[in-house]
Amino acid sequence: MGKELTCTARSGKLESEGKALLETNEVIFRGDFRLKIPFREMKSVKAVDGELHIEFPEGKAAFVLGPQAEKWAHKILRPKSVMEKLGVKKNQTVSVIGMTDRDFLEDLKRRAGKLSTGKAARDSDAIFLGAESRNQLSKIKALGKSLKKEGGLWIVYPKGQKHITEADVLAAGRKAGLKDVKVVGFSATHTALKFVIPLSDR
Repeated sequence: MGKELTCTARSGKLESEGKALLETNEVIFRGDFRLKIPFREMKSVKAVDGELHIEFPEGKAAFVLGPQAEKWAHKILRPKSVMEKLGVKKNQTVSVIGMTDRDFLEDLKRRAGKLSTGKAARDSDAIFLGAESRNQLSKIKALGKSLKKEGGLWIVYPKGQKHITEADVLAAGRKAGLKDVKVVGFSATHTALKFVIPLSDR
């Protein structure tokens, strides 16, 4: 989930107090009226005197965000790549289990120092587990044992599904003795949730 702020929003003749949320690929507003503006549909984005102004096919919207307006505009205009969001660095050992996204695997090959697919390498800096169902979450505990002390285990699961939810992923990771620290939008259809070994266990 992205950063949420309480603000005033204006769109056309409408004005309302509410919650504005900056997600990975869209801005959402919930108040007396609602807006969901995908980045790809934005015609212009600029920060003016503490307001974020967005022009999109249905019209224009302004969000009174104060100092955050500049930061939101920057994040919208220059979004991080998936690799940047996931924190994968050069020369790291990365393991991937249950994922077949060709573009993602190619990006990992170019960035990681060592890539293991189908099996977790010992002392992995990062492990990615693709979980399309709750059953696959049973692998978390074993995979955690292959992490470096400061490494991260990412669970990549589908958005908006009832057969596997964020609550399921959180529960499985915590049951395995890991601590959840970060959530990012992996793609239009999937979310990635990061777990680490608690400091007390390192």
